[in-house]
Amino acid sequence: MTSLGPWGGGGGGTPFFTTPFSSDAWDEYGGAITRGGGDRREDVAAMAHANVDWRETDRAHIFRVDLPGVKKEDLKVQVEDSNILQISGERVVEKEEENDKWHRVERRRGSFSRRFRLPENANLDGIACGLEHGVLTVEVPKKEVQQDQPKNVRYIDVA
Repeated sequence: MTSLGPWGGGGGGTPFFTTPFSSDAWDEYGGAITRGGGDRREDVAAMAHANVDWRETDRAHIFRVDLPGVKKEDLKVQVEDSNILQISGERVVEKEEENDKWHRVERRRGSFSRRFRLPENANLDGIACGLEHGVLTVEVPKKEVQQDQPKNVRYIDVA
């Protein structure tokens, strides 16, 4: 497993649309799968979700992940099995005071992990990432494709 970026865990195919990979604990209707009877503490501990956009340009595959409130230290960007991009981390739960009275909890907290099978043209050595204003951008450059030069075919007499 290779870590990417300055926060990559303390160190340094096929498009998503047809074969999605995700270890998120989310049901097919977009809601969190909670444990127990809906206690707020258990809801907060449910797996957090990270929305991802994946676009392809002539030169790269670009992933943009909405991660408001997540610090670089709480993120990990890795490549597994030579072609699986994994983005994972944790949204930290705020410290609760004993006298706090919560009226509503909608922001999801907890661990998240998203996985994407990278296509064969991905240049894994050139991957770069950055976090700015709560948006993680991971750029996976494409391998240079050498254009075949036209070749002249030699004529042979077949008579």
